[in-house]
Amino acid sequence: QVQLVESGGGSVQPGGSLRLSCVASGDAFRNYCMGWFRQAPGKEREGVASIDSDGTTSYSESVKGRFTISGDNAKNTLHLLMNSLKPEDTAMYYCAADYTLCGAAVRSVHPHRINYWGPGSQVTVSS
Repeated sequence: QVQLVESGGGSVQPGGSLRLSCVASGDAFRNYCMGWFRQAPGKEREGVASIDSDGTTSYSESVKGRFTISGDNAKNTLHLLMNSLKPEDTAMYYCAADYTLCGAAVRSVHPHRINYWGPGSQVTVSS
């Protein structure tokens, strides 16, 4: 069983930065690939970034160049550094773990195929 817990969300002005973290229990980092999804009110959940076991990363077009995903295997922790935040980045952000994130573009992974989710962390970008 995999448990994921996010932290680091909050409110920030446009142009600001936040770093999300996700601590994973068990063998999540060894057995699965990891990623971040987000869901804004009234919208479907969408893939934001993912990372393979070999460090290969994938980003959605809307965050490429602004967000950076990284993993600390020793601490079983996944990070998402978000720079140059925009109001349209406002959403609940979810940590995810699943085989379907391995070797795939994160934008092509349907959320229904993800087996493990964290409870989410709210990010609000507003002036």
